Amino acid sequence: MDWNAASAIAPIGFVLRNRSTQRIVRTLGDAAYVLIKDWPIDDGEEYVTAVKACVDAISGKIEVEEFRHALLRAAREADIVTFSVVAFDAASGKTAELHS
Repeated sequence: MDWNAASAIAPIGFVLRNRSTQRIVRTLGDAAYVLIKDWPIDDGEEYVTAVKACVDAISGKIEVEEFRHALLRAAREADIVTFSVVAFDAASGKTAELHS
């Protein structure tokens, strides 16, 4: 098990708890923490699927990107605002989506 495996997941930002809390998920460990500690509902179908997918990704049964999609579906189900995390290179003026 690799709780911090993140080679294939692009970071996702979440706005939680009446928009007063933001979390950035970069690793499977981050995702597990957010799902268990910060998620506003724990009985949605997509939520349960995301929790199972997280366990499966940690144990190597599915690809991290497959889990990422399940996590985004669960966020949509719970009306959680998500955002992409991007880097800005001031020297070049270019932005790029971050990948851990």
